[in-house]
Amino acid sequence: MPRGLARRVGQDVPAALIRYRVMAWVVGVLLIALVLVAVPLKYTAGVEGPVEVIGTAHGWLYAIFFVTACDLALRARWTVKGSVLVLLAGTVPILSFVAERIATRKTRAGERV
Repeated sequence: MPRGLARRVGQDVPAALIRYRVMAWVVGVLLIALVLVAVPLKYTAGVEGPVEVIGTAHGWLYAIFFVTACDLALRARWTVKGSVLVLLAGTVPILSFVAERIATRKTRAGERV
């Protein structure tokens, strides 16, 4: 690893953690709204608008969540396994909140996720 890169890794972890936490909550709330509100509306009442809007928003925001989680993983030196599990948690309703709490606790304690 080049010396310049080695010095940059690990810096700004608190700011990266805040960005990650915000995106984890946004993605988690949208996924719950999609699964518990929009999809039932589509299949019970034939209303497709909420699925299109919330589904599209969730997709784009998950991409931002992915970038913020990868940024934090690099800065906090997470393991590959921990990083992949956190990224996958953003696709499962409610699990993103659990993963966010675990990742926050471990990162603040200086442990690797």
